[in-house]
This record gives sequence, C-alpha cells and structure tokens, in this order.
Amino acid sequence: MIREATLNDREVLAKMIGDSFRDVAQRFSLTRDNCPKHPSNCTPSWIESDISRGVRYFILHVDRNPAGCVGIELPGADLCYLERLSVLPEMRGRRLGVRLVRHALECAASKGAGRAGIGIIAEQAELKEWYEKLGFSETQTKSFAHLPFKVCLMELEIGESAISP
Repeated sequence: MIREATLNDREVLAKMIGDSFRDVAQRFSLTRDNCPKHPSNCTPSWIESDISRGVRYFILHVDRNPAGCVGIELPGADLCYLERLSVLPEMRGRRLGVRLVRHALECAASKGAGRAGIGIIAEQAELKEWYEKLGFSETQTKSFAHLPFKVCLMELEIGESAISP
C-alpha cells in the first residue's frame, strides 16, 4: 500500500530516509561535516520544510510497516522532481523503488507534469543504470561548491516511461 504522508509522519520519514541513505554515505565517505544536506542526515525539520514548500511525500508499506518513500516537487507547470526516493536496505530487490517511482510519476502527471527530473551522485553507476532502465536519461553532470561529489542530473518524459507494472 502507498499512501500520502502528512506532517505527522515527519519522524518516520526522516528515519526511513536516513536509514536508506546511510550505506551511500558510508560508501562515499559523506558525513555531517563534509555533506550536511545529504539525505543520510535527514531530520524531521527537513521534512517539515519540504512539505511547507509543497513537496508531497508518499510512504510505501509492506505488511503495515513503512518500507520506502518518495517525494515529488512540482516547481513548474510541466516539470516535477523526484525527491529522496528511499527503500530500506532490508527491503531492496523487491521492486518497491519501481512502485514508488511509478506512483510519483502518476501523481505528477495528474497535476500536469510531462517531465520528471532527479539528481544522483555521478559516481553511483549502478543507480544511474537503474534509472536508465526506467527510462531516465542523463542531461548533465554538475559540480556544486557545497557538495563533495559531482551530481548527475537525469530526466524522463513521463509519457515515455519504461516502468512496467
């Protein structure tokens, strides 16, 4: 089951996002000091801030337990951003991430979005490949002064999604 999150879910979301990104932080040596905005450091106040600026979060439950989440932001009439797609490590490999992306894209399309964008760590080749299998294409790789890694920006025309049920 996937349901829309509320402010009351901020603690659950923050913990799930932090737990889901912890392995990535360890792999790339990301800490609160060198990358304070990495999702592994997510706090309930981040979720509050996201929701206040219009990000909608969705939580996927397996056997009534939260197993993953995704946020969508609609900054313009045609574009949405997928935010903090997270699946708990023990729940990976069950296509839960695909279900969350599909749900997010359906919600975004219902609001008029025709394109979806996402940013990932450029060196995370297996994640890039996963998104490519869903139909995303790399648009550019950028460096940001506040991040200790390059970011691969990817985009998808929602109507051309390769996500199958």
